[in-house]
Amino acid sequence: MTRGQWGCLVAPLAGLATGALGSVLLAAAWRACEVGVNGAANGLALIVYGALLSAIAAAWWGVLIGYVGRWNLAVAALGGVMGTAVMVWIFVALLQVPNGYRC
Repeated sequence: MTRGQWGCLVAPLAGLATGALGSVLLAAAWRACEVGVNGAANGLALIVYGALLSAIAAAWWGVLIGYVGRWNLAVAALGGVMGTAVMVWIFVALLQVPNGYRC
């Protein structure tokens, strides 16, 4: 299997993992700040936001593993993990409390 093909295998899996991680963290933040009526009320928003984060993360991982990974796979994996951490951090920071910081 070539390194370019590794990008096609790793990118969707890493994207789904990133979307799930971001959704779980965002749900915990919303639950702590009592955003929404109940857990089910936030479900659709979490699905949409998680899908968006998954798509962005999958593209990020695909580019890194597919192109950068051709020369150095360790650097591509490190860049993917660091980029994922930044994406999840920004995702939770921007969407933590929709009506402003009150908790």
